[in-house]
Amino acid sequence: MELGRTGPACAAAALLLLLLLAALGEAEFDPYRVLGVGRGSSQADIKKAYKRLAREWHPDKNKDPGAEDKFIQISKAYEILSNEEKRANFDRYGDAGESQGFSQHQHRQFHHFHEGFYFDESFFHFPFNSERRDTSDEKYLLHFSHYVNDIVPDSFKKPYLIKITSDWCFSCIHIEPVWKEVAQELEALGVGIGVVHAGYERRLAHHLGAHSTPSILGLMNGKITFFHNAVIRENLRQFVENLLPGNLVEKITDKNYIRFLSNWKKENKPHVLLFDHMPVVPLLYKLTAFAYRDYLSFGYVYVGLRGTEELSSQYNINVYTPTMMVFKEHIDKPADVVQARDMKKQLIDDFLSQNKFLMAARLTNQRLFQELCPVKKSHRQRKHCVVLLTGEGDKFAEAYEAFLTFAVANTKDVLRFAHIYNERQPEFADALLMDEEKYRGKSAVVILERRNSAGKVAYKTLEEAWQGSKEDNFILLDLLDQLRTDPGLLSSETVLEDLHDELAPMFLIRWFYSTLDYILDCWDSLFHSNWREMMPLLSLLFSALFILFGTVIVQAFSDSSDTRDSPPSEKEEATTKTEKNDTNFSKESNSRVPKKGFVEVTELTDINYNSNLVRLRPGHMNVVLILSNSTKTALLQKFALEVYTFTGSSSLHFSFLSLDKHREWLEYLLEFAQDAAPIPNQYDKHFLERDYTGYVLALNGHKKYFCLFKPHRSGDEGGTVGSCEDYDSPLHTEARGKSSCSPGSRSIKNKLHKLSFWMERLLEGSLQRFYIPSWPALD
Repeated sequence: MELGRTGPACAAAALLLLLLLAALGEAEFDPYRVLGVGRGSSQADIKKAYKRLAREWHPDKNKDPGAEDKFIQISKAYEILSNEEKRANFDRYGDAGESQGFSQHQHRQFHHFHEGFYFDESFFHFPFNSERRDTSDEKYLLHFSHYVNDIVPDSFKKPYLIKITSDWCFSCIHIEPVWKEVAQELEALGVGIGVVHAGYERRLAHHLGAHSTPSILGLMNGKITFFHNAVIRENLRQFVENLLPGNLVEKITDKNYIRFLSNWKKENKPHVLLFDHMPVVPLLYKLTAFAYRDYLSFGYVYVGLRGTEELSSQYNINVYTPTMMVFKEHIDKPADVVQARDMKKQLIDDFLSQNKFLMAARLTNQRLFQELCPVKKSHRQRKHCVVLLTGEGDKFAEAYEAFLTFAVANTKDVLRFAHIYNERQPEFADALLMDEEKYRGKSAVVILERRNSAGKVAYKTLEEAWQGSKEDNFILLDLLDQLRTDPGLLSSETVLEDLHDELAPMFLIRWFYSTLDYILDCWDSLFHSNWREMMPLLSLLFSALFILFGTVIVQAFSDSSDTRDSPPSEKEEATTKTEKNDTNFSKESNSRVPKKGFVEVTELTDINYNSNLVRLRPGHMNVVLILSNSTKTALLQKFALEVYTFTGSSSLHFSFLSLDKHREWLEYLLEFAQDAAPIPNQYDKHFLERDYTGYVLALNGHKKYFCLFKPHRSGDEGGTVGSCEDYDSPLHTEARGKSSCSPGSRSIKNKLHKLSFWMERLLEGSLQRFYIPSWPALD
């Protein structure tokens, strides 16, 4: 009895002891000890230690059983020490200020590793019963057509951070607080945010390559990059920053600022300088530089750094307030300045959008010409361009300087000033100057207005060559005054050809950078992608090696057999001649001798579905013809004729599928064969009436992919519609008694025209393959 009384007491004592040990373990967590740094270490040292340890203990590379827990500890330690507020709380109180009472310390911290990145599940709760899941993701939801038509083009202006989620995804719930905080912060800086629900947007998730939830990826310049780290604020910010090119912003000091600002002539862009007291370039500034990289060049000045005193004094900079300056043709003083204690995205965008062009920019490509001189859409939107047609070198410098001075003094909304080099854009100059002798070797000024996007312009050329004298200035000013009241002053009209891009990189350089990007993508995939994502690349690699070594081996055996073979006998020569004279097989058969005198085509039904497709042996394919009850006879005859010469291959099986019975199964497969754009409207009233007769699918049941043959239009080939073909092949001996001369039978059979060429490419392995996750049921 005494033992019975002490049993519950012992159990309670043991439970209390476990809780105390757990609390003691929590108290012993020291982020400095985990990262191996001292309490006085700088942020650079902490970051360096974190990168080294994270690389060493990443579970994808370290197979130690405790690597996952160690990696999560490293990420947690870096999260505390990289945040100055959390670090200060830990130094003072021994924690990071995240505890919400004793009850939270009573729970064990559960950690979960999921598909390449990690979740800290220290607050493990699920939004059931009275709680509701956060609906803030609804405004970021993406659909396939919206992604293809809007998001991908927009990714060339700003990066996108996209989350893949689904219902009943417990790990998705754990990252929601961090995701919500980071999404709001990054969106305010100019990053695009997107959410894909894999349950409702299965096609988009498959297109993105997200095979599990949750997944986080970045989209930049149309390129997808997956996130493979702990889901914390600092890692996500760093991930977005790493998506951006590394040369967007140049560090500027007293030694290089003159060189930087003087590049305006070579780059044909204004140059922007941001003065701030932050030691690193702010992410907002990098995102801005990426968005405006086609128009502006960006530099950053850390005013707290030794070696920037001359620069700050030169432009009278207030070192305590962030300052942004735009420099154009003159580097001794800025063309525009903005100063604010809190630089917001909207303020920067408004400032830069007004200073995208030089005062007298050089027309180097058609896009710049169209933006400087837009086509007039109404009388109020009329823009007149004053263009100086000149040459390069010191001979023309005085005329250009005078034109630039005139442009600076006449900054009006309706006027845009530009110049162009005659030698670099001869078609443009010849169309406006008419190759007149008085302008040869001299500069000329033309006032023009674009009338349409096809190149039509109305213009007036100054009667005398432009030398920049006071008289030239008065004449040009008088013409511009007359133009305000008399648009008919531009009496001449011509059509201009598109300008060629003078600053475009050479083809060899573009090819080199494209190859380098592809190699870096493959290298990143080797370390971070799972095997499912790597299968296409590995399949391509092994296929190339197999073909290479197979060709060498076959060639070696062929050479040795040719050496050993004796001259053929008379009997063999007679057999060869007989085969050559055989008219039943054409050259298109590629020497494949059919095993039978007919084609065995079976109907694909729910009874034989598993044996003829799902459980098909490796290396075997089922070639399936899609037909309806009304087209069955005509299509089967044509199908048999086209594939007859391929029946010698034992790995090919031939079937047909009734569209009247199994339309839903077919449309499910065809979803995976659609191009990225345009996307057909599935709610079109004619959607259920689409004619899929004549489609042919080559199904590989083992590898779960198919190749698709789409029928040709009936008008592609000549011939009389409704005429009848004669089939003398032995495969049609049974079908001769049936009439196929009904009206339209010829057009139906034409759907399978060139199917034999498609079969040739199928056997060569050169057709596009469409992979599916699993074969759907054939109900």
